[in-house]
Amino acid sequence: MPAKPSYDAIIIGAGVIGACTAFELAKKGWKTLSIDKLPESGYGSTSGSCAIIRTYYSALETCAIAYEGWHYWKDWDDYIGVDDEQGLIKYHNTGCLVIKTEHNHNLSRVCEMMDRIGCPHEDVAAEDIARRMPNADIHQFEPAKRPDDPGFGEPTGPQIAGAVFFPNGGYVNDPKLSAHNAQRAAERHGAEFLFNAEVTEILKDGNRVSGVVLGDGSRVSAPVVINVAGPHSARINTMAGAEANMKIKTRALRHEVAHVPAPQGFDFEKDGVVYSDSDIHTYCRPEIGNHILIGSEDPECDRKEWVDDPDNYDDRFSEQWNVLVMRMAQRLPDLRIPSDTRGVVALYDVTDDWMPIYDRSDLDGFYMAVGTSGNQFKNAPVAGKMMTALIEACEGGHDHDRDPVQFHLDHIDLDISLGVFSRNREINQDSSFSVIG
Repeated sequence: MPAKPSYDAIIIGAGVIGACTAFELAKKGWKTLSIDKLPESGYGSTSGSCAIIRTYYSALETCAIAYEGWHYWKDWDDYIGVDDEQGLIKYHNTGCLVIKTEHNHNLSRVCEMMDRIGCPHEDVAAEDIARRMPNADIHQFEPAKRPDDPGFGEPTGPQIAGAVFFPNGGYVNDPKLSAHNAQRAAERHGAEFLFNAEVTEILKDGNRVSGVVLGDGSRVSAPVVINVAGPHSARINTMAGAEANMKIKTRALRHEVAHVPAPQGFDFEKDGVVYSDSDIHTYCRPEIGNHILIGSEDPECDRKEWVDDPDNYDDRFSEQWNVLVMRMAQRLPDLRIPSDTRGVVALYDVTDDWMPIYDRSDLDGFYMAVGTSGNQFKNAPVAGKMMTALIEACEGGHDHDRDPVQFHLDHIDLDISLGVFSRNREINQDSSFSVIG
């Protein structure tokens, strides 16, 4: 097959982070080609995201980029700057209610980090939780159990310690559309996208990446290749020979999200909040049609379903769907458990400590924005800017491994070190080791 035109950078993956990376590079004058094996942008794990926008994480830097990212979502039209024939996403600023538990140190560390980055938060007494969650049962239920375990659903303490409300947070109505919006914005600045095309080989010239080979045998040349392949990231890293020397690795993890009607008599779509509850190890958010999306915070009693082949996994609902709904029903006793199972079964791209890798690799010109699924959707605009800053610095001769690039967060006026997202960092022991990050 003849060679395709050469580019300044090839981006593998056109999910929301890949599309935002293309957008940010294109704005800086880079000639980019985004390649995705699926038919449209955002078609993979992005489309399976709950698209929650929150600011609370277990590390200062992830809190900071999340709060910085909130500013882009609330003014999405201004950030994108173009029309999209499919329309633009809508961001719903519902606020986020998070339950205090011993597991999260009663949110004391999180609130300290919020104060450091200037992100507002409000303390909520246990008896006031029902104002935001209809008829909430405020008993303690931790530790999480399986429904067939003795004592499931029975209180283990008189009441939870209370909660914290973060007014700057909410959700995006259509995660897939967000990637398409970013694609259209990138294209306006000259970026190109190629769909239904699979990368089968990473080309090298010595210890320098030089392009990729596609499934049809064609070659695309570029001195920079960026792995933003989501659940396929480990496969792409292995293909590039980049994984062997990385301290932090990625794996694909199967996850389910339930879609159920809200309790009768409460308009959760209009009045509900994003809700995170480490006492029952479950989270939820409002959904169209007065429904609730319910996901898991990965308690130890649940088996993690790691997937070796991201092209071949069971996308049918399992008994875990019932577990999710029953756990949420502990807190919301009026929640009905419907007979029909609706929701999403998808793959997360997860690192060893659930913090992402935004980094270069030992192969010159090969970069990674990986380990992002489940908790980095909200950071996509900032991730695109960070990757652009990192790539431009490294390609300009900066030794990021020795002297990590410093990145300025414009909206919150804070500098952070991109070294915290290094492939060679130590595992963050303060992580929740769950979707919370």
